[in-house]
Amino acid sequence: MSRMVGTVSRGIRAPIIRSGDDLADIVTRSLLQAAEQEGFSIRDRDVVAMTEAIVARAQGNYASVEDIAQDVNAKLGGGTVGVIFPILSRNRFAICLRGIAKGAKKIVLMLSYPSDEVGNHLVSLDALDDKGVDPYRNVLTLERYRQLFGYEKHPFTGVDYVEYYESLIRECGAQVEILFANDPRAILAHTKDVICCDIHTRQRTKRLLKAAGGERIFGLDEILNAPVNGSGYNETYGLLGSNKSTEDQVKLFPRDCQGLVEEIQKRLLEATGKHVEVMVYGDGAFKDPVGKIWELADPVVSPAYTPGLEGTPNELKLKYLADNDFAQLSGEALAQAIRDRIHKKDDNLVGQMVSEGTTPRRLTDLIGSLCDLTSGSGDKGTPIVHIQGYFDNYTTE
Repeated sequence: MSRMVGTVSRGIRAPIIRSGDDLADIVTRSLLQAAEQEGFSIRDRDVVAMTEAIVARAQGNYASVEDIAQDVNAKLGGGTVGVIFPILSRNRFAICLRGIAKGAKKIVLMLSYPSDEVGNHLVSLDALDDKGVDPYRNVLTLERYRQLFGYEKHPFTGVDYVEYYESLIRECGAQVEILFANDPRAILAHTKDVICCDIHTRQRTKRLLKAAGGERIFGLDEILNAPVNGSGYNETYGLLGSNKSTEDQVKLFPRDCQGLVEEIQKRLLEATGKHVEVMVYGDGAFKDPVGKIWELADPVVSPAYTPGLEGTPNELKLKYLADNDFAQLSGEALAQAIRDRIHKKDDNLVGQMVSEGTTPRRLTDLIGSLCDLTSGSGDKGTPIVHIQGYFDNYTTE
């Protein structure tokens, strides 16, 4: 009988990772011990993935609020600094904002509305319509925002992020002015020195500001892109992808991960004789249809992966074949016809109707999203994920 199980995703428990730990050894041993205990085998083209958090922890890639403040002061002069388009997050941005505020005399905080970049809403679209506000044209002061919308709390966290960020900046000793706008150039009426805190649109934001007369324009990816006083850093992403470690410290996105994934692949090959793909993953790339939150607050889903995970799926749509090409068949005849078509499919199905409806995304984004959902972000204790059968199809026995 044909194999009845396709893709399987397993969360693998691991020790609590500390700075300096040999992560290649821990990941390899944890997977092999789980396989022995649970009675599953390692196969060719399995995927083993680990969260970016344990990679950064093992690297000791941390920085303090004071490190951030010193870098901000050196790069933007310590006067009035515009901080535009941050996400609304105590975990992701609040500690960064503390460092930025400590490195300046005044912060002009400009928030996008009705929501931040990843979908956290300040107000609803219905509320904008009701008040006759056009978010693409209208620039609101804090006073006008309060007159129109009052004090709105996030439905999941119970936090009024406008009030929270305002208080945080003041507590750090800086003056604060708050605006609401979606055109980044609106900030230039208040300061020419700006930190662009958007994640996936940062290059466009920086380009627009520089073209419109901005002077010292930096992205979060350019803050702590080199060590300060021996701190952690990320040369590519800076503070992007960082999150809260303590009230005075952030864990940065991991760096130099490629050697790690290749070493784990090598160790698993030596231990099992199987060629396993390995990746580091952060946030998954998916959107909550109810909460409206797009999960991807990291700059990329996967900062490092082995070469076998490059590319996009190359799949046929089975229901299209069943309803169109083989509509006259059923039972085993239909199954065999589909298997034959899969065996004969082109190496590149881009643009062909028979692949319409298959997911047009990178493999690392798809698999990273699966891993993120499997491991969760709380107390599951499974920062390693083992996936089998992801590259199988209907013909795989």
